[in-house]
Amino acid sequence: MIRVLIADDQAMVRQGFGALLAAQPDLLVVGDAADGAAAVAAARRLDPDVVLMDVRMPVMDGLEATRRLAGGPKVLILTTFDLDDYVYEALRAGASGFLLKDAPAADLVQAVRVVAAGEALLAPSVTRRLIAEFAARPQRDRPRPVALTALTPRETEVLRLIARGRSNQEIAADLVVAEQTVKTHVGRVLTKLALRDRAQAVVFAYETGLVAAGE
Repeated sequence: MIRVLIADDQAMVRQGFGALLAAQPDLLVVGDAADGAAAVAAARRLDPDVVLMDVRMPVMDGLEATRRLAGGPKVLILTTFDLDDYVYEALRAGASGFLLKDAPAADLVQAVRVVAAGEALLAPSVTRRLIAEFAARPQRDRPRPVALTALTPRETEVLRLIARGRSNQEIAADLVVAEQTVKTHVGRVLTKLALRDRAQAVVFAYETGLVAAGE
């Protein structure tokens, strides 16, 4: 059972998402919160697997709340097109992915399952391009590219494909190897680079210059 916490300052959004997720046999909505501070407190108290986190909320915004939950539950950022500037910062803050608020109901349900399973949610493709765009902006705290020397050539290739939003199945097809082999490579990449999940791998790949916007 996947435990979910919903954080959004609009009661109708919380209720709507809550009803949708609660109707799924493998999902359990353990609580909700109307602001970022309440979301952090509720997450620490209720121990959810996934937090659906709105960006713009009173008291504390979703980005700061995500930072404070780093190392805890997976965070799925809810955004709208006019909030796209926040997408990359959300991933840098520790979010495991993001979803447009107007996405179909089935996409929301699947997004929770994907993030809970430890995958990065970088779909749809238009939002993958946005990640590339914002990741290309200069960052003062760019990781040292020397960290990449820990990877084998094949692991480096796998990291590039992860950064482009490829799934394990797609990577396996690209490299003509078994999907289990890809999973092994992904695990080694995360371990060697001390990254929590695929979302952090995407951020790392862009910030080190391994993958550039527009590739």
